[in-house]
Amino acid sequence: MKKLFAIPVVLAALLSSSFVSAASFPSSVDVQQAAKLQSQGVFLLDVREPGEYAEIHAKNATLIPLGQLQSRLNELAQYKNKPVAVICRSGRRSARGMEILQSAGFTQVSNVEGGTSAWANAGLPVVRN
Repeated sequence: MKKLFAIPVVLAALLSSSFVSAASFPSSVDVQQAAKLQSQGVFLLDVREPGEYAEIHAKNATLIPLGQLQSRLNELAQYKNKPVAVICRSGRRSARGMEILQSAGFTQVSNVEGGTSAWANAGLPVVRN
């Protein structure tokens, strides 16, 4: 009888909104999806180097270079259980940045496929120096 009682409790926990939202957040998105997510309040993290960021970046993206990400995780603590999209130039560094965030307990992290290059080529809002 105790086992039957446990099933509804486990199902209720699995269906809680925080679990569903974290589980349903995509591990990668294209630039159009990323721009839509950003317009809905998703945090866009750029992990390129400062010179690359200064040259061109997605509007409202926040820069933390990949080499500094591990040591600056405290700056992102408020996003630990919120959606974060990670972008770089092409998608390789952002994939690594995504791994770093996930290892640190971030629950809703997505890699922006094609990176800033694809973002600009799609005509999405950028800041140029």
